[in-house]
Amino acid sequence: MSQHLVLSFIGEDRPGLVERLSDTIARYNGNWLESRMAHLADKFAGILTVSVPLDQQEALVSALRDFEKLGLHVTVEVAKQSIGSGSTLSLSVVGNDRPGIVKEVSQVLHSLMVNVKELTTSCEPAPMSSDMLFKTEMVLVVPKNLLLSELEAALEKISSDLMVELSVKQFA
Repeated sequence: MSQHLVLSFIGEDRPGLVERLSDTIARYNGNWLESRMAHLADKFAGILTVSVPLDQQEALVSALRDFEKLGLHVTVEVAKQSIGSGSTLSLSVVGNDRPGIVKEVSQVLHSLMVNVKELTTSCEPAPMSSDMLFKTEMVLVVPKNLLLSELEAALEKISSDLMVELSVKQFA
């Protein structure tokens, strides 16, 4: 039997961190499943899911805690099966950058009981102007009783300058 673990980490970025993480996981017969990693503000941060044989779990967790000596703070959580049903779709939002956009969008989603599965944001200069554009891409799970048109209308009420695009996609 195996256990799924969710690892999150952050630390000073330098070459070899991913190799050391993958080597440590493999040493304890762990299987690297899913991950998201990025260099942000001179830090290396990420989250990943691994499966590890139950008899190797404690040893792996102990080895991961040793990464503190390398300046990488690692947190380990036992994964639980996700409960959630509904349609999975992608959401893109683009608008003039200003404080509070993520808060406003997430409030609308929460009010409609929409679950955010993935979230990516960025700010970049608008074409042909010096204004900054805020962009977000999300993967959502929408309750079965919520019409996509209702969700789109609720999001568009946030601001007239936000462009909202919803699309139903097949996600693994």
